[in-house]
Amino acid sequence: MLVLPKESRKLFKEPFGILHRDISTVLPELAGRMVYSVGDVVTHNLQKNGITPAIAVVDGQTMRSPCSRMPELFGECIRVENPPGTITDDLVKALTYAVDHTPVTIIVNGEEDLAVIPLVIAAPGESVVLYGQPHKGIVLRTIDARSKAAAKDLLGQFVRVGA
Repeated sequence: MLVLPKESRKLFKEPFGILHRDISTVLPELAGRMVYSVGDVVTHNLQKNGITPAIAVVDGQTMRSPCSRMPELFGECIRVENPPGTITDDLVKALTYAVDHTPVTIIVNGEEDLAVIPLVIAAPGESVVLYGQPHKGIVLRTIDARSKAAAKDLLGQFVRVGA
């Protein structure tokens, strides 16, 4: 399991992509692209606008409270454990599997926030990853060599613990 040290958490406060205030400004960017979402509210809002992500990573929570806008589950459902502040090997395996077997919903027991990093690494070029930035909006990250390199740099901030 990879654990994010407290001193590195500040690096994850800034959007890892382009911040949009509203889903309506994101929708035109999604046409013809493979869409992946991380977060219950983002996934729900996409579905409400007629877009079913190829992969959705959800945990039933929004800002650490039960989510009142739980998205519909679709495709194969994979359940994984992922404690807050971590990226477990099971989460990485589920994301890697999901990229090749869409549609997939990954249901996280714990916290899904950091799934953005391994998902950007696993996702094919020209696809997009969307996630919520609390109290600010929706972040859109287009997958290319630069985004993959940035995700690998962020992953380098984590410390491996356990086997």
